[in-house]
Amino acid sequence: MKIKELTLHTSQIALQKKFYGEVLGLKIFRDDENEISFKAGNSILNFLNKEISQPYHFAFNIPSNKVNDALNWLKKRVEIQKDGKAEIVDFPAWNAESIYFYDADKNILEFIARKNLNNNSQKPFSSEDILEISEIGLATTNFKEKYSFLTSTLGLEKFGGGLEVFSAIGSEHGLFILIDKTRKDWFPTNDKAFSAEFLATIEANEKVTRVEYKNETIIFEHIT
Repeated sequence: MKIKELTLHTSQIALQKKFYGEVLGLKIFRDDENEISFKAGNSILNFLNKEISQPYHFAFNIPSNKVNDALNWLKKRVEIQKDGKAEIVDFPAWNAESIYFYDADKNILEFIARKNLNNNSQKPFSSEDILEISEIGLATTNFKEKYSFLTSTLGLEKFGGGLEVFSAIGSEHGLFILIDKTRKDWFPTNDKAFSAEFLATIEANEKVTRVEYKNETIIFEHIT
């Protein structure tokens, strides 16, 4: 699965424009009063201006060998959200390492280096090493229903996790991070998880599909 485009809500569109454009150095793809879009490698990240928004968790893939360089790059720009004392979090089961930080809306962002992708880079780390959006959090009170929808209706595979509290569904290029928000908060900050609305355009099983999450309901439409 690949996340081609992700649309989120923000109540601070000017601050988000500054954060993603200046702090992370992403190129602006589209910019108007109520929407701003950024090119994040092979993905497009959109923010819609809303009076009220809820925080999200999402992640970007970076080159497999660049987690230490990415940490040094980020520490000049943001405060790292640690797991205890660890600035780099190791996930042996996924053969991956991650770094966490907040954006202007206190969305929990993650840079993740997935060794299995073998996408090493020999250049110094830069915003060009933000390769794609690889995760979007989907918090719910009805875990089994959402799990069944994503796997059975959309035909996505479980990548990791279990069948009750946490499950990663998709592939290393793109995952829905499904959690039961009544039993789990977001890692590593322990921030409360909300059923925040989003719209994702994904590519999976040779189809492009628009997936909308709103009012704890998943709506989908095959585009191709």
